[in-house]
Amino acid sequence: MTLRNRFTLISSLSFGIFAIITFVIVFFAYYDSTKVFYFEKLRNTALISAIYYLEKDELPTDRHAEVKKEYNNLIANRMVAVYDENNQVTFGKNLHDGNIQEKHLKTARESKRVQFMSDNYFYYGIFYHDNQGDFVVFAKASNDSFKAQMLRLSIIMLSVLIVGLLAIYFLSRYLSKIVYKPISNVVKLINNVDYNNISQAITTTNTHDEIEELIRSYNKLLKRISESVSVQQNFINYVSHEFKTPLASISGNLEVFAQKDRTPQEYKAVTKEVLENVYEIENILNNLLLMSGLTKLEQFHQQVRVDELIWKIYEKLNPKAKENLSSITIHLNVKNSSLLELPGNETLLYLALYNIVENAVKYSRQNPVAITISENEGQLNVEVKDHGRGISEEDLGNITETFYRGGNVDNIKGSGIGLSLSKAIFDHHHIVMSIQSELNKGTEVLLVFPKKQA
Repeated sequence: MTLRNRFTLISSLSFGIFAIITFVIVFFAYYDSTKVFYFEKLRNTALISAIYYLEKDELPTDRHAEVKKEYNNLIANRMVAVYDENNQVTFGKNLHDGNIQEKHLKTARESKRVQFMSDNYFYYGIFYHDNQGDFVVFAKASNDSFKAQMLRLSIIMLSVLIVGLLAIYFLSRYLSKIVYKPISNVVKLINNVDYNNISQAITTTNTHDEIEELIRSYNKLLKRISESVSVQQNFINYVSHEFKTPLASISGNLEVFAQKDRTPQEYKAVTKEVLENVYEIENILNNLLLMSGLTKLEQFHQQVRVDELIWKIYEKLNPKAKENLSSITIHLNVKNSSLLELPGNETLLYLALYNIVENAVKYSRQNPVAITISENEGQLNVEVKDHGRGISEEDLGNITETFYRGGNVDNIKGSGIGLSLSKAIFDHHHIVMSIQSELNKGTEVLLVFPKKQA
């Protein structure tokens, strides 16, 4: 069932149920009030009849004549019965009425009045004490008029219900068409989205309602999907490109090497080159696996000394820096030594910091690399600064994306994974990384560690 049909059905049912409940309440309220009116009218009839029949000997002649005139104009004596103490009709012509039974006469004498409906009549009886004795005066009236009123009321209510249901149905259909038109437009736009234009956003309605919120949410989803597709495309391009070079080198060396016997030195040289290519592929795969499982990492965190990690990295990379005619210097300006410790995964933090420092060495252009460990407003800061190639403003916004490499890397080997992996690890440890760079002047990476918990 479509939303439009569901809205129409719910609206019609809601109106129908509400109208039926309202009509039932109105009907029974009118039914009771009309019964009260008829019984009140009969009570007056019974009282006038009692005065007419029983007070004749006590009222002045002129007064009784007035009562008689009113009685003859308003009351038919065949609808009145006056019962004496022996339950015999002494006045009136409503004789032998089977609906008036002894229990009714008894109730009238005990309660001073009695009323009921039987067959097609209303009955009302009153107890009347007179000097001639105690009497019960009963008056009755046909309920044909009452039934006719109830029937007319029922027809009116049923007609209003049917007309109302039809009106609310067509009105709901019309309103639902207006209300759900933006949704229909969104559905059409979504159906027109394909793989080639998946990043194309849907135009918002500017209605500031749930439809606009839905469109914004869908556009965000499209953006995330587009980014995911882009990452997958980059991954495919990256794997095909990065794996192709070492694999071609390995296969080429082995093919040439297998053509004739080689000296032990040649065996050793080729083996070394092949292993380097294998290690490069292995390193790329390990980084990819680490990135894919980083968000699910639930290893136990232990206290890690940041300065010790920096010194380990220094011992590892300083020889490589010297090979590139560069150097690494470390400046430690921390008075509160407790800031140097934080809970985390030592292996991951080492890898993240190593990637940052390694990039600085690789792109330093034989200039020194400075690592500064300091504190600022109770937070540990680590700054890695070089004076090398730098990063263009265009590349700087995308430099932390997976597989992305700047346009000025030239022939320097790299996978485009290290910086994005480092950022993911830092985010995992709530460490804020910011990068400032200027082309051909150098790059500065600032790491702001989280505040210590009190």
